[in-house]
Amino acid sequence: MASGKLTPRQKMINLMYLVFIAMLALNMSKEVLSAFGLMNEKFEAANISSTETNTGMLAALEKKASEDAHFTQAASEAKRVSEISNQFYTYLEGLKKDATEGVEVNPETKKLPYEAMDKGDKIDERWFEGDGYSPKGKQIVDAFAKYLADMKAVIGNNTKLSGVQEEITAKFNTADVKDGEGVTKKYLDYHFKGFPSIASLTKISAFQNDVRKAEADTYAILLGKAAVETASMKNYTALVVLDKNAYFQGEKVTGKVVLGRYDQNTKPTAFKGPGKIQNGQAVIDMTAGSVGEQKIAGEFTFLEDGKPVPLKFEGKYVVVPRPSGANISADKMNVVYRGLPNPMTISVAGVADSDVKASAPGLSSSGKGKYNLNPGGGTEVVVNVNAKLPDGKSVTDKKVFRIKNIPGPQGAIGGIVGDTKGAKSRLEVSQVSAKLEDFLYDLNFRVTQFTFKVPGQAAVVVNGDRVNAQCKAALARASRGDQVTISDIKTVIEGAPNITTKKCSPVIYEIQ
Repeated sequence: MASGKLTPRQKMINLMYLVFIAMLALNMSKEVLSAFGLMNEKFEAANISSTETNTGMLAALEKKASEDAHFTQAASEAKRVSEISNQFYTYLEGLKKDATEGVEVNPETKKLPYEAMDKGDKIDERWFEGDGYSPKGKQIVDAFAKYLADMKAVIGNNTKLSGVQEEITAKFNTADVKDGEGVTKKYLDYHFKGFPSIASLTKISAFQNDVRKAEADTYAILLGKAAVETASMKNYTALVVLDKNAYFQGEKVTGKVVLGRYDQNTKPTAFKGPGKIQNGQAVIDMTAGSVGEQKIAGEFTFLEDGKPVPLKFEGKYVVVPRPSGANISADKMNVVYRGLPNPMTISVAGVADSDVKASAPGLSSSGKGKYNLNPGGGTEVVVNVNAKLPDGKSVTDKKVFRIKNIPGPQGAIGGIVGDTKGAKSRLEVSQVSAKLEDFLYDLNFRVTQFTFKVPGQAAVVVNGDRVNAQCKAALARASRGDQVTISDIKTVIEGAPNITTKKCSPVIYEIQ
């Protein structure tokens, strides 16, 4: 209006109109900016309250988990959701700095000057480059995607949490958006580009509120689901808990039959079994029978919704004769291999592992009743055992094991052991390997060197496990039917390079 062939007076009038319109827009803008500020205050207050509430819900879940195993999985999932939510919430909090940079809080009202936050140049400069995202903009989109992926990994398989998953996907999906005019825009462009900083600040606070809501919804559903699982008596398990698992013939068998979750308020209306009810548990008192496996069986009866609910139980115990010697067995076979930690179980029937002592050259304990025997030289090794019986007496025993060297592996081409055939091109790219088939231990061999011999050509010594340029040159002069020999294969065992084995067998490759 202030351009073209206009008189100076007309140009001045037009300019005054523009200023007047701008002033009206400015006044309206201030009201809108103040409204955004008030909305942000409400969001931030709600976020503080939600954070406190969620912390209390998580603490309640963890406390329930310490009291009842039914809540263990729910507490574990809730803790992971808390970690993911707090991480993303903190990240969003950091984004607010781009909206408030250069803006100071009013010392009297303790609030931001909302009406002055009408520009969003910091966000526009840092989050965008041209029509696309800046490196920071891409980082923000990646953070949104990571939050969704991490949450899905925790709650995605729980059908009761599908609603939460759908809600956060809808709110944090950073796919392109169509505006009111049907123009497709990038997610951050649509929500933040060109907006006043107070509007962007409020939007981020709203995102934080969505994070806390999803967190709270998850806790509530997990807590309710676990409570339902533990509420019914049908979900309880009756356990036979004996003072020990094996008894000497004629010895007193003592123990309890208890519920998986029980206390003095859990009282059955009836009990059938070898004992009597005391404080919600059946106390067993009987004499062990003959040698062998014995059963303890019975039934609890509870009232639920006015109806009797039977809960059967069954347990087993083993009666053994008083031992006169130790029971020693190798977990793999009745021989041990030199250079390997041969696993063994050494125990004495009816005697605690702590009262069994075993000794032999190269023998070391790896846990209760478990040992590793790594023999040295010689052809035999003797394992000696001393056990202290419950009555204070001791028994001793020993066993002799043969010592063998690890057998030599077999050479292989392309994973095929022994003689094989194929084209030259296949041999050029195939790996020379070594395998020890039908061996009791899983050993991985790595080929370090081999000799490559083509008929009529000089042998080539190769370092590594694949043919080199010299091999390929010799192979180029080979004819169909020629047999290429790969011998003198040297290997090391992965993870145990110092262990030696017998010589590796060669492999023959016939050219087709």
